[in-house]
Amino acid sequence: MALNVRPKTTVKLRANGECPSHSLANVAVRDLNFAIDEPTERGGTNLGPTPTDTAISALIGCTNVIGHKCANSLGIEIGHLTIDAVCEFDRRGVTLVEEIDVPFQKITLKIQTGTTVSDSDLTKLSAEVTKFCPLSKLFKQAGTIIDEEWISA
Repeated sequence: MALNVRPKTTVKLRANGECPSHSLANVAVRDLNFAIDEPTERGGTNLGPTPTDTAISALIGCTNVIGHKCANSLGIEIGHLTIDAVCEFDRRGVTLVEEIDVPFQKITLKIQTGTTVSDSDLTKLSAEVTKFCPLSKLFKQAGTIIDEEWISA
């Protein structure tokens, strides 16, 4: 007798933060623990990346995971990716000068494959990653411009 089991389409993501100071958040996700903190020059203890650094880092991680999933589904070998991100960030909001609707104004991603990939395959891959990367969608729907440059090794 075959079971007809459908995977869940919506799941709950959970995290817990213990915040012993104005800048430090000790975060637990699954069985992992990490710090989100401010640098010492902003009154933090520099035990981890800032919240905004963490957001950009999450985009890099998501681009990597979804990039490999899409490459696999397209039959494209990309090897290990190297991803550099540069963000134009409007600090007026975090410094309480004024409310900013789009603080992450522009993010430029330079994504280099670890293997040689044709231009046409890079174009296909980039289009697929754009369709499926949830962090990229989150930033774009908030008004952030994301400029991706895919480069073959």
